Amino acid sequence: MPTTRIAAVLAALVSALLLAACGGGEDGGGGGGNAGTEDGGQTKGAKVVDPGSMDGAKGQVVYCGGKDVTGRRTQALKAFNKQFKAQGLSAKLLEFPESADEQRQQFIQRQRAKSGECDVFASDVVWTAEFATQKWLMDLSPYMEGRESEFIPSTLETARYDGKLWGAPETSNAGFLYYRTDAIDSPPTSWQQAYELAKSSNPKGIVYQGAAYEGLTVDFLELAFAAGGKVLSDDGTKSEFDSPENVKALQFMVDGIKEGAAPKAVTTYMEEPARRAFENGRAALMRNWPYAYDLGQEAPKVKGKFKVMPYPEFEGGGKAGILGGANLVISAFSKNPGGALALLDFLSSEEANVIYANTASPPVLTKSYEDPAIKDKLPFADELKEAIGQAKPRPVSPVYPLISEAIYENVNKALSGEMSPQDAIKAADSGITKALATF
Repeated sequence: MPTTRIAAVLAALVSALLLAACGGGEDGGGGGGNAGTEDGGQTKGAKVVDPGSMDGAKGQVVYCGGKDVTGRRTQALKAFNKQFKAQGLSAKLLEFPESADEQRQQFIQRQRAKSGECDVFASDVVWTAEFATQKWLMDLSPYMEGRESEFIPSTLETARYDGKLWGAPETSNAGFLYYRTDAIDSPPTSWQQAYELAKSSNPKGIVYQGAAYEGLTVDFLELAFAAGGKVLSDDGTKSEFDSPENVKALQFMVDGIKEGAAPKAVTTYMEEPARRAFENGRAALMRNWPYAYDLGQEAPKVKGKFKVMPYPEFEGGGKAGILGGANLVISAFSKNPGGALALLDFLSSEEANVIYANTASPPVLTKSYEDPAIKDKLPFADELKEAIGQAKPRPVSPVYPLISEAIYENVNKALSGEMSPQDAIKAADSGITKALATF
């Protein structure tokens, strides 16, 4: 697909993929929240997939997902239908609205009605716990056990809950640090150095997503996890947000605005305003998703003058990131679970990874990053693989939307000067505790 087409479709896609802010190792803390155990957890009694059911499966299955603005899913289903035509198996696409919230509501409405309309659903990585707890998904553990080694390990954690795997990663995502090569001689080795460079470079400044929405939760947790902070206890039942590490991360962000490393306007920025500020020459560094790379290569002021890198370490902590993307899940009410599993198997294959890479959608299979076709389509493939590998999932909890709201509202107040970092972290901790009590 020509770069101009990629730029156009990605600009439209960003509202869908990034509304939920579109997500390692052990260093730098983690999200917590893999509550329950396989024997006595919240998902006991859920339907379990039979791996052998896809052998010789026939009929039609329906794949539900957001509006296919890039055409990647249409292309993938075309390839699937061609491959399985002789077997008597086919798939069709049912498009939901672009908004991630609307996609979630469309799926919830069908599952509450125990509708079998959606066999396979493209589920945002933050919805796993909510859907699994309601027993709306099939437990894919028996199938995934034979495939775990194929995926970048961090991507699997977004599909894991209650000791089980509820989906197969379809696409992943992780943020990059963009930097102007005509303003910065070498990539920063720490976040602290990045902010120092932002203050002294020409143009000066670092831009990111600081508005009160999901994107700020992601941006904050990228730093907080690297600093060693957590959100929930390991069992997901208690908030551990009020910690020195989280205060340190937020103080760092607040000081960045006070000292001029980041503009005050960053408190109103989402992905697109941050991208436009960088492309218009108003910043030397930017935190954003990979979608901005191709768009930047068409912007006259920065074309050929920037590079991307995985996030550096946070001094005194480690490296981190937050995973975005989507997982393929099978509805517990599917009338053709064998056909659904065959489709899921194909859409998470190397062939599908190449199709997705043609529309700049990050692959999930480790082997795919060595594929020449993918390296050609994604010139930052090596950096992307590293960024996804060091990233962590957001808190895996049935009440994640409320948890995120408590984080971004209070972090934004601190960045705007309405609260001290200490008070903002305490207020968010209280909000998270109240959210956990609702479930």
